[in-house]
Amino acid sequence: MAHHTVKSSYAKLVDRLNRFPQGAPPSKVLFQILAMLFSEKEAELVAQLPIRPFNAERAARAWKMGLHSAQKVLEELAGRAILVDMEQDGETLYVLPPPMAGFFEFSMMRLREDLNQKLLAELFYQYMNVEEDFIRNLFTDGETQLGRTFIHEPVLTNEDALHVLDYERASEVIKTASHIGVGICYCRHKMEHRDQACEAPMDICMTFNASAASLTRHGHARAIDASECLDLLQQAYDHNLVQFGENVRRQVNFICNCCGCCCEAMIAARRFATMNPVHTTNYIPAIDQSGCTGCGQCVNICPVEAVVLSSANDPHQLKRRHATLVEDHCLGCGLCAKICPQDCIRMDSRPERIITPLNGSHRAVVMAVERGKLQNLIFDNQVLYSHRALAGLLGGILKLQPIKRVLASRQVKSRYLEKLLERY
Repeated sequence: MAHHTVKSSYAKLVDRLNRFPQGAPPSKVLFQILAMLFSEKEAELVAQLPIRPFNAERAARAWKMGLHSAQKVLEELAGRAILVDMEQDGETLYVLPPPMAGFFEFSMMRLREDLNQKLLAELFYQYMNVEEDFIRNLFTDGETQLGRTFIHEPVLTNEDALHVLDYERASEVIKTASHIGVGICYCRHKMEHRDQACEAPMDICMTFNASAASLTRHGHARAIDASECLDLLQQAYDHNLVQFGENVRRQVNFICNCCGCCCEAMIAARRFATMNPVHTTNYIPAIDQSGCTGCGQCVNICPVEAVVLSSANDPHQLKRRHATLVEDHCLGCGLCAKICPQDCIRMDSRPERIITPLNGSHRAVVMAVERGKLQNLIFDNQVLYSHRALAGLLGGILKLQPIKRVLASRQVKSRYLEKLLERY
C-alpha cells in the first residue's frame, strides 16, 4: 500500500509537469530523479500547484493547510531551487519552473552535501543522453523552441554591428539585467561525474533577472555585477563556447556557454539537426571557397558539425578540399568565421529574420498552441470539474489534424492570446 502511495504521488507530479509546454515524458529513470529531488509529500503538494505564478494564500487553499504552514513549505522548496520565488508589487510570488531550463539544472549549479550529485548525474545522463524521449520532446516538438543562439560578437564588423538588434547580443542582456548570478555549468558538472567533462570553464552558467534574484538569494548562484559577467562572457569567447540563451526578447533568464561535447543543446542540435531544435541567429556563414585551403579548422570548431570538407573538384589538384556549409545544421554562431586563418568566412544576414517571442509568457502560449497544451494555460485551476471539462474540450480541438486544428482553434487563439498575456 505504501509503495502504491509513493508511486501515485510522483505520477501526479509527472502529470503536473506535463501540463506545461516543456514537459518530462514518464520513465522509470524520471521517477528515480524526482524521488531524489522531492519527498513523497512534496511531490503530492507540488502536483497541486498552478502553472502561473501564485502567492502563499493560493498554495494554502490548494493544499488545504494554514497560511503559515504553506509558507514554510514554499520557502523550503524555494531554498532548494525547486520553486523560483520573486517579488512583485511588494508580494512574494512563486512559480514551479519546468525541468529544463529549470530545477534539473538548478540541482547541479552548485556543489551540494544534501544530494548525491554523482548518482543524480548518472540518472540525468541516462534520462537525457541515453533515453531519447525527453530531449526529443524538449528540443523538437513544435516550431517554437526553448532556446536560441547568440551571435559571437567579436566576429561582427562595424557594418554588421549596425544591423544586430540589442536582444541578439549577449553583452546587452548582461548590461540591462536587474540581477545577475553565475553558477556551475550543469552539463559539464554532470559529465565531470562521469569523468567525461572537457576543459572548458565550469563556473560560467549565467542567470538573469527574476531567476538570478531567486537563485542568488538562496545560494544556488553567486551574485555578480555586469562588469564581472562581461569578463566571463569574454572568457567564454576565448574558449570558443557558444552562447545559448532563453528564446525571448525581454527579460532573458539564462545564457549558457556551451561546448559541443557536454552541453545538451549542442548535442540535441547534432542529433536532431533536421528538426531545428535550437533557434539560429539571424546570420549565416558565407564561405569564399576560392580562398579556402581546406585546413579544417572551421570543421573542428563547429559544435554542431555544420561545416564539412568536400572535394574542390580541382583538376589540377585532385586532393584539394574546401569547406562547405550544411545550412540546415548551422546555428549562425560565427565561430567558424572567427577561426578561419584565411579570413574567407564572413557572416551574412539570413534572407528572413528569425522570429523571437516577446517574453516568457508569449513563448509559453505559442509553445502551448503548437503542442496542443493551450487548454492547460487557459484553465489552470483544473481542480474545478467545469474547468476540467472545458480543458478536455479545448484539448480535443487542438489535437485535430493540422488543417482542421487551425480552423477549429483560430477563434480560440485569437480570443485568448491577448488575455493570457495580460494575466501573466
